[in-house]
Amino acid sequence: MRITKILLAAVLAAPLAGCGDSGTGTAAGDEPINIASVSTLSGPVAFPESSLAARAVFDDVNDKGGINGRKIVYTMADDKGDPAGAALAGRDVIERKQAVALAGGASLLDCQVNGALYARSKITDVRGVGVDPGCFSSANISPVNTGPFFGSAVTLYYASETLKLNKLCVFLSIIGGTAEAYKDGVARWSRLTGKKPLIMDLSLATASSNFKPYVLRARNAGCEAVLFNGVEPDLIGWVKAAQKQNVTDMKWLFLAPGYTEEVAKALGSSGRSIIALSEFEPYTESASRANREWRTTMEDHKVPLTAFAQGGYLAAKHLVTVLRSIEGDITRESVTEAMKTLRPLPSAMTGTPFAFGPGDAHASNLAAKFVQPDGRGGWTVLTPDWIKLPNG
Repeated sequence: MRITKILLAAVLAAPLAGCGDSGTGTAAGDEPINIASVSTLSGPVAFPESSLAARAVFDDVNDKGGINGRKIVYTMADDKGDPAGAALAGRDVIERKQAVALAGGASLLDCQVNGALYARSKITDVRGVGVDPGCFSSANISPVNTGPFFGSAVTLYYASETLKLNKLCVFLSIIGGTAEAYKDGVARWSRLTGKKPLIMDLSLATASSNFKPYVLRARNAGCEAVLFNGVEPDLIGWVKAAQKQNVTDMKWLFLAPGYTEEVAKALGSSGRSIIALSEFEPYTESASRANREWRTTMEDHKVPLTAFAQGGYLAAKHLVTVLRSIEGDITRESVTEAMKTLRPLPSAMTGTPFAFGPGDAHASNLAAKFVQPDGRGGWTVLTPDWIKLPNG
């Protein structure tokens, strides 16, 4: 998951878009069902796999006759990595495209910029990849992924309770308004275990690519493992800095952005010090029965096999289930009502069922698996069973 610090800072510092009630997106008879997503499809950083995977699901539904004979028209709106672009894209899919629901989006911008707009427009969003705190604190947005904040808690829990590592240290890159959410994640682990991090350093927001001081601080403090929330280039730089300082006896605990083929290939045998979180059934497991249908769908539609694609696929599948459950017209109002009364939907690709419901916030993916580079450019699964918090 490639995310630049500069872009993320711009996103999380952006003001919320102006809001107002818009059209209801009514669809009847044999008219199409309008679904949309707002994603970063171009710009300095682009990750289109989530919305491409969602489109693949909807295309398959259309090929089999649609929803009660009605085809799905799916709009993939591009925020271009720009807050103003995100605001325009959000309004476009609601007012001009008349979307009845959103699904499969993956953007650093959308939750922060358009969250209030979606709430006032009474439209629901089954997000393929939620990143910023707004994705997990809205009554109208429910991500299918674990996210970085719960991810921090469950990663620390796995390290302390399964791996029995007692001296855990936390180094966090705090960009925009994420500090409190990360602190809450670490505090959640502390409440469950009675343990506290040996170091809790939130200073990496202004750090350069020089990770040597942090690696040395961790070594001098006697850390057995370090949780670092960096993104792909940072993670590679961190491990290489440790190599240069001959720090080889620590575990590096990375969140979902660390689980990529690029990280495993770049680090080679030195990657064996890494433990990374997988928000879904590990996507590199080609023999996994849980991923079989997903892999087939992605390969048929030539969508890259990534964790982003898993999120978009699941978001679309869950929305299709909801659409098929609606009796009568499928409108924005009827979809929102169905979401607000939805019973949890299980999936073999996640450790806990997807949920929406009437709550003020949604974070239903409360389980993870953990993976480690195999030293040959691939990954091996460390936890065949899902790791869950006791209150998860």
